[in-house]
Amino acid sequence: MADPGQPLRLVIFDFDGTLSDSGGWFLSIVDQVADRFGFNRVEPAEVEQLRGTPTRDVIARLGIPAWKLPFISRHVRRMFGANSHRIRLFDGVPEMLAAIEGAGVKLAIVTSNSEANARAVLGPANSARIAWWACGASLFGKAPRFRKILRMSGMPAAHCLSLGDETRDIEAAREVGITAGAVLWGYAHAQAFAHLRPDIAFSTPQSVVDHVLGASGG
Repeated sequence: MADPGQPLRLVIFDFDGTLSDSGGWFLSIVDQVADRFGFNRVEPAEVEQLRGTPTRDVIARLGIPAWKLPFISRHVRRMFGANSHRIRLFDGVPEMLAAIEGAGVKLAIVTSNSEANARAVLGPANSARIAWWACGASLFGKAPRFRKILRMSGMPAAHCLSLGDETRDIEAAREVGITAGAVLWGYAHAQAFAHLRPDIAFSTPQSVVDHVLGASGG
């Protein structure tokens, strides 16, 4: 975990479920993807339960072998690209990004999605606020992307905060030594994080802004 005595200089965001409200879109195509790649469909009655389930357990429940994950990820990224016009940012995200940048804190994105897809949903103004991108990470390969951001930015982990909506985001940040923050407005319910005990959790984009302003001295 980052040293709380060090000023915050960089916030690293996940994209899907943290900045973009793509959970509903994914649910709309998951059965199609399941049939294509031969894993279990998601029954409507299961959705709420799965939202409170850690990422690895969801994959086990769906019966997806590890070797299929890269192929599924590439296929979903292509589908996302064709449907990016249907996906919106969460309310308050543009204002949050502007406020963080205005406080002199840098922004980065680490995502399993592609940079092109993220830029399409963010739009030119929001994309221009992002100083560093590390996209196309494998499902459980975010830690190397965090390290890439640290190298590119020259920021020590002690000056950084990671924000994501899944257990894998917390695990990857912890592996690299970055403060692991959880956002509670995304797809996953808070109970999915319970056993990992994120360093800090945020209920709204404004609560992120309030924390960043305090932690950066802004």
